[in-house]
Amino acid sequence: MTAPQDQDIAARFSDWIGRSISVDDEITLPAVRRMAAMLDQDESQYRHGSVIPPHWYSMFFTANARRSQIGHDGHPRKGDFLPPIPLPRRMFVGRKVSFPGVLRVGDRACKRSEIARIEQKQGRSGTLVFLTVRHTIEVDGKPAVVEQQEVVYRGAPTGASQSDKAAEPAREAAWTESFDMDPVTVFRYSALTWNGHRIHYDADYARNEEGYPGCVMNGALTLHLAIEEALKRAGGRRLDSLTARLVKPLFVGGKLVVSGSALDGDTLDVWASDDAGNQAAVCTLKFGAA
Repeated sequence: MTAPQDQDIAARFSDWIGRSISVDDEITLPAVRRMAAMLDQDESQYRHGSVIPPHWYSMFFTANARRSQIGHDGHPRKGDFLPPIPLPRRMFVGRKVSFPGVLRVGDRACKRSEIARIEQKQGRSGTLVFLTVRHTIEVDGKPAVVEQQEVVYRGAPTGASQSDKAAEPAREAAWTESFDMDPVTVFRYSALTWNGHRIHYDADYARNEEGYPGCVMNGALTLHLAIEEALKRAGGRRLDSLTARLVKPLFVGGKLVVSGSALDGDTLDVWASDDAGNQAAVCTLKFGAA
């Protein structure tokens, strides 16, 4: 049963719905070239004015919390923009994104973020609180990216390791690529996105306080690599929107296996698994004309 103190968490924080914050950023050439290098791409292809791949928006508009504003887990402390939900762990679990415009190197852009929903559920591990945040990135007052991002708050780990969670079986794929989830790539992505969450680099913290067997692969990086592979097989067509969901954590030191369907009309499905075939993330991409 749900503990009495957990029964009304979502209701207690309902007045946070509608709160918003705006962040300005510039799509800088050094950051774009660092992302290209991290992905083993030729960084010289990007110059001032180049259109960046649509999903690269996620490395900008970072939460630049001061050192004194960092929580024990390495995230920005709760209670500023994000509500102080009284559950110790939080993780990104999915997003829905549309791309009405483009971002170019040199653009000065603004991202407005608004808390859209707070919903409480009961999972196998206890109380879960899902927070939905709507982000809109604009250049010269025109939207380039609209994202609905979902974050989950969870209690302290109990019982079996989180690596033992049930996962959906992998599907038959039209193509497959594999990657080493090496600590350098995970570190570089965390640095690019200014992500200080300790589960990605502090193995003792990940094991002893969050119940994982080791450092956790950044879920956003898992999706990023999956989308990269999907775009290579889209025939140059423009990405209009995507829906992504994280199913199961992956761990640094293992293999990331990215698989996908063939482009069917305007849709391409891609998914990520561990080297045992357990599905960890799923993503559906919708394309327009080339």
